[in-house]
Amino acid sequence: MNKYINFSKLLYEFYNEEDVLIDAPMSEHIYFKVGGPADILVTPNTKEQVIKTINLCREHNVPYFLLGNGSNLLVKDGGVEGVVIKFCKLNKITVNGNELTAYSGALLKDVCKAALAEDLVGIEFSCGIPGSIGGAACMNAGAYNGEIAEVIKEVEAIDTLGNLVTLNREKLALGYRSSLIMKEHYAVISVTLTLQKGVHDKIEFRINDLTRRREERQPLEYPSAGSTFKRPEGHFAAKLIEDAGLKGFSIGGASVSKKHSGFVINHGQATAKDILDVIAHVQKVVKEKFDVDLKTEVRIIGRD
Repeated sequence: MNKYINFSKLLYEFYNEEDVLIDAPMSEHIYFKVGGPADILVTPNTKEQVIKTINLCREHNVPYFLLGNGSNLLVKDGGVEGVVIKFCKLNKITVNGNELTAYSGALLKDVCKAALAEDLVGIEFSCGIPGSIGGAACMNAGAYNGEIAEVIKEVEAIDTLGNLVTLNREKLALGYRSSLIMKEHYAVISVTLTLQKGVHDKIEFRINDLTRRREERQPLEYPSAGSTFKRPEGHFAAKLIEDAGLKGFSIGGASVSKKHSGFVINHGQATAKDILDVIAHVQKVVKEKFDVDLKTEVRIIGRD
C-alpha cells in the first residue's frame, strides 16, 4: 500500500492530473532500464511548481528526489520513497550574445545544437553525454578533456529551504564530479553558460567527430549509466578492470561491457541487484589485485 496516496491529493492543487504519477516504474525513467516504482513522480512545467512541491514535501516531512534525464542513475529494485521531481518539461533554451541559458531539463545534445546554431564554441565536449544541463551542473559533467566548470557562469537553484538563489561559478565549488549543488541537495532551475564566438563548420566538425568516437568506443546498444566508476587518481578505471580479467564478467542480466570495461551494462532483463552485485565484485577484485578503491560515478538511490 502506497502510504503517500493522501499526500498526492495535495499535489493536484497545483498540478494537472497527467503530471502526477502514482507508483511510477523507475525503469521507464532511467537509462539502466531497472528499478522499482517511485511512490509519486511529478513533472513540473514551471519553476513555481518546483518551489511549491519542495515546500510541500518539507511541510509534510515527505522525502523527495530530483531527477534529470536519468542517465547517471541506478534505482534499486525497491523503488524510491516519497516524491520524484522529474525536470523533463523544464527545457527551454535561450541565447543572448555569448551567453546561453538553459532550463534544468534541457538535454545536453540540444544545448549543443542551440550553441551551434549561434556559432558558439565551448560546449561541444558534452554533445555525447546523454544527460540534462541541470544534472551536468550538479555533477560537473565532463568528457573529452572538457567539463562544465570551464564554461558555466551561474546557476539559478532552489535551496533546501525553498528559496530561489543564484550561484556564480565560485559559489558552485565545482570539482571532479562534484559541486555545492550536489553536496547541499539544491534543485537546479536554470544554467547560464558563457561561450565564445567560433566558426560554424569547425564547431560542427568537432561535434560530429566526438559523436563518432563515442559510438565507436561505448556500448550504446545496451542500457547503462555511462561510465560506472570515477577515475581513480593515477589510474584509469577501465584499464584496471580489464587488467583484472573482468571484461565480460556477468551476474544475471548485468555484465561488464566487452566493448568498454568502464561500463556496467544491462545486457538483458537485469535487476538493479544484478548490477549492484557486478559493481561490488569489480570493486572487490580491483582492490585485491591493485589495492585501488573504485568509487562509483553512477548515483545509487532507492529501497532494497
